[in-house]
Amino acid sequence: MPKKAVRFLADESLEYRIVKHLRKLEYDITTIAEISPSISDFEVLSKAVSENRIILTNDKDFGDLVFLNFLPHKGVILFRLRSERVEDKIKALNYVLKNYKRQIKNNFIVVEDDNVRIRM
Repeated sequence: MPKKAVRFLADESLEYRIVKHLRKLEYDITTIAEISPSISDFEVLSKAVSENRIILTNDKDFGDLVFLNFLPHKGVILFRLRSERVEDKIKALNYVLKNYKRQIKNNFIVVEDDNVRIRM
């Protein structure tokens, strides 16, 4: 049974090893690939809102939905690292979870190599 208060929804673009890592840490995480493969980004965002989940993604299109179309969200963590290595993304995610845990909900977080940008 997951013990962490933060709940995640992994977009199909997110590597499954990251999902497994979060489950090992006892986070509640659902994946689009497991429950609703091939749904649109709009549907992913709607599902995350209805289930009070933070989206984890590599897909910049969520920025358009949130900032250009003004769609509601419960939080998005977007990985924009130069490296595509899963290990680097896990390290970056761990850093965000440790150092920005109070800002994860309801914010749009862009994780870059040497920067974490947070927007409401």
